[in-house]
Amino acid sequence: MNVREIAELLIEAEESRLPVSCLTDSFPDLDVTMGYHVQDELINIKTDKGHKRIAFKMGITSLAKMKQMNISEPIYGTVFDYMQVPDKGEMAIEELIHPKVEAEIAFILAEDVEGPGITGKEVLDKTAGILPAFEIIDSRYKDFKFRLSDVIADNTSASRVVFGDTVFDTGQFDMEKGRVSLFINGELKAEGTSDAVLENPANSVAMLANMLYAHGKGKIPKGSIILTGGITEAIRLTKGDHVISTFDGMGEISFLVR
Repeated sequence: MNVREIAELLIEAEESRLPVSCLTDSFPDLDVTMGYHVQDELINIKTDKGHKRIAFKMGITSLAKMKQMNISEPIYGTVFDYMQVPDKGEMAIEELIHPKVEAEIAFILAEDVEGPGITGKEVLDKTAGILPAFEIIDSRYKDFKFRLSDVIADNTSASRVVFGDTVFDTGQFDMEKGRVSLFINGELKAEGTSDAVLENPANSVAMLANMLYAHGKGKIPKGSIILTGGITEAIRLTKGDHVISTFDGMGEISFLVR
């Protein structure tokens, strides 16, 4: 099976909502480099279908998780236009396989950001504002079981996203100690602080820029939105869930699972 066929397999799993087995079980040669080749092909196929990128996303941005997985950098993927759910809107669970939600901070760039050697401080200087956000991840693999190269190939489980309607200045949220809480049906399900994301979410944007440079993919353009990674753990969603997240200094965002 070649790169194109693997990408088509993953797209079919997403569209049919029928998960597939972990690819590396059958294709042990699927390493991280090939995983990104598959992801690039998956993005090309979706783009050819008329879908547009609306954001970059980062995954595995917890230093503890990276250490546990014995990796030195996070992973990245693409969020497409059809994935966006409005704040206070509804998400159809029948369109997904086994979704989970996590609360994040999204950056909007005022200038291009290009590696190598970009730092989080430089990112903050080039940032137009930040948004509270939800990312809904939905692996195309059975039982959410995969290895690193599998999830990279699967566009890092990108599925749905909710952005807040108000853009905030970076100074309105503490990038190192800002607290975020996630409630489902009025019950606190998860909480965390912004330093869970590479000690500062701005570092996640910087790492994305440096990784894109290293992979020969150029810069992050001005105006781009970047999901920086989960501040809370990811919580499984079920039909009827009302999901709210509160962000220090930025209020709350929400959506309903129907």
